[in-house]
Amino acid sequence: MAPLRGAKRRKRHPEKALPAGVMAPLPPPDAADWWDSFSRRLAAGHYSKDCQNFESVFKMSRKTFDYICTLITGDFSRKTQGFRNFRFGDKTILALEDQVAVALLRLTTGESLLSIGNRFGMNHSAISNITWKFIESLEDHAISHLKWPDPEEMATIKAKFEKLQGLPNCCGAIDTTHILMCSSAQPNSNVWLDCENRNSMVLQAVVDPDMRFRDVVSGWPGSMDDSCILRTSGFYKLCEKGGRLDGQMELPGEPAGSVVREYIIGDTGYPLLPWLMTPYQERDLSPAKAAFNKQHAAARMVVQGAMARLKERWQVLKGELWRPDKHRLPRIIYACCLLTNIMIDLGDTHRERAPASHDHDDGYYQQFSNVADDGAVAQRDVLCQFVSRLGSKLPE
Repeated sequence: MAPLRGAKRRKRHPEKALPAGVMAPLPPPDAADWWDSFSRRLAAGHYSKDCQNFESVFKMSRKTFDYICTLITGDFSRKTQGFRNFRFGDKTILALEDQVAVALLRLTTGESLLSIGNRFGMNHSAISNITWKFIESLEDHAISHLKWPDPEEMATIKAKFEKLQGLPNCCGAIDTTHILMCSSAQPNSNVWLDCENRNSMVLQAVVDPDMRFRDVVSGWPGSMDDSCILRTSGFYKLCEKGGRLDGQMELPGEPAGSVVREYIIGDTGYPLLPWLMTPYQERDLSPAKAAFNKQHAAARMVVQGAMARLKERWQVLKGELWRPDKHRLPRIIYACCLLTNIMIDLGDTHRERAPASHDHDDGYYQQFSNVADDGAVAQRDVLCQFVSRLGSKLPE
């Protein structure tokens, strides 16, 4: 891609180093000309001041957009000649940036394929094809942005959880959320009907303190509860076999032998396992147990916030999707998680805009599991005493 023509030279300032494995974006291609042309098309029949502002339209920085274009440019120019044949209503061929913008518009706004097609004088099937090829390319080239932490990253994650909430050796927080589906999309089938009598698909995710997705699984019908989805996931099998969360830590200031295994935290809908700590559920909690539950709930806010931001940021996941393909929907969800992580990795400030509420599953009741491993009960009690002793040292 060619550099911006006619740009004046400016004094360069040192930039922050990108995270390991993250490519630097290529110089933008005639950026002003491309965006000016696209924004005029976008505003046709839907004029607003927001259409003139890139960040207002895509809710991301140009740096992030250019990086995404860099990631998939090979696929769009080499893999399929069909990419070059997509045309606007005036017969102008869509450039790489146009196609990425169209796909992001679909994911960001949640507008129908027909509505977006009408904006650009294009058939809805063309919008669908562009969006799907974009998602496929992300799956191929952005996978490094969604992975389980390496030992160095995990040490940082543990330190953050302990510093903020006093939970030592904590490696993440887990939760699920429902992605609603149009009832007519799944005729004569109750498997997708959830406890609130809605057709939905469930996303399970583990996130770190920065709300970065570290493990995701989707595709399971809304009729399954959190505990069942967990046990059918690859993440559960890895943890049970010791492939994940198998490290141990001796707690400082505690009696000799006070060791806790690496673990994640989840709400009462999950079983209490050696690698999954849930809150106490009995009534009349002791002060120590109440303090543990308070810190546990505060730490879980990262996953609740991550889910809420995911739906708020990518409106295609918020509300009732029209005629979703149950085989493609999990990949759409995965692509939105990838894009979220890319924004976090690049330090995009637009991803920091908090949603009005962390209630990402509005209308769904809290689930409860009574399953508790004996060893996990003992470990939670050790953690409880540790958190209780920290007391006033924890941030409010």
